Amino acid sequence: MGESLPVVDPGEVDACAAKLKILADPTRLAILRILVDGPKHVGEVNEVLALEPTLLSHHLRVLREAGLVEAQRDGKAVLYRIAPGVLVKRRGGTALDIGCCKLSFD
Repeated sequence: MGESLPVVDPGEVDACAAKLKILADPTRLAILRILVDGPKHVGEVNEVLALEPTLLSHHLRVLREAGLVEAQRDGKAVLYRIAPGVLVKRRGGTALDIGCCKLSFD
């Protein structure tokens, strides 16, 4: 007769909504889009975005705390990359796997 509805875990839904909320910010989404092409130093990211350094730092911290990007000290600079497991290369392009869904920039 009718198909059964999927079981929904409220904790998973909340976690997914929290990550989607982080990605809803245009600046954070732009940072991820820039990093899809490969690791970048903070200065390289800011060449594209032209933000106040403290504002860029804030957005990068939010993305780090969400597990979406990683930072690595490179001399006096910091190199940012999309966290392992988040970037998914597909035949049709590239996507970000945030756990509950995939976001494609294609």
